[in-house]
Amino acid sequence: MKTYIATLVILISSISFGQVTIGKSSPYTPANATVSLEFGNATGGARGIVLPWVTAATNVASAVPGTLIFDSNDQKVKFGTSATANATTVASWTDLSAGAYAPVVANVPDTNAEVATAKTLIGGTPSSDTTPGILVLGDTNKAMILPRVNSYTDIVNPTAGMMVYVTGTTPQQLALFNGREWSFWTKP
Repeated sequence: MKTYIATLVILISSISFGQVTIGKSSPYTPANATVSLEFGNATGGARGIVLPWVTAATNVASAVPGTLIFDSNDQKVKFGTSATANATTVASWTDLSAGAYAPVVANVPDTNAEVATAKTLIGGTPSSDTTPGILVLGDTNKAMILPRVNSYTDIVNPTAGMMVYVTGTTPQQLALFNGREWSFWTKP
């Protein structure tokens, strides 16, 4: 019952304010007005966000640039990019797990069928936003803050497709887990 109430509060707050926080000690208070979705506290935590698993990046229908997925076919985190400015479709997938070893034992993706109409929109206008996706951030002037951890080792049991922002290193970096090991991305 608590889960339903929490979900309802999050949905109502996202409709009312267009800003959502998840896992913060001071809920409903984003870092600033440019934040659409924020995970965890700025001081760090021990949880990450798990990206949607797909059987192959090429099978993602109607993906838009900026889409993040975990490709269970080759066990890599990928980012959808376009060929031209202002394009509305993904032309290629950039591997964000570059340099990481493939997992020893491939993980089996969830075989539950997706409900094509399932979608959570944060910000934007529900009646006019047709962007495909499970979780869509519809704001055009706000960003998402990933879960922050002091060290990727703080996550005891990471899951393939997990991503966090590591704050306890210099330079600070994006960490991606492919099911076997973490890979780190500091700049494109």
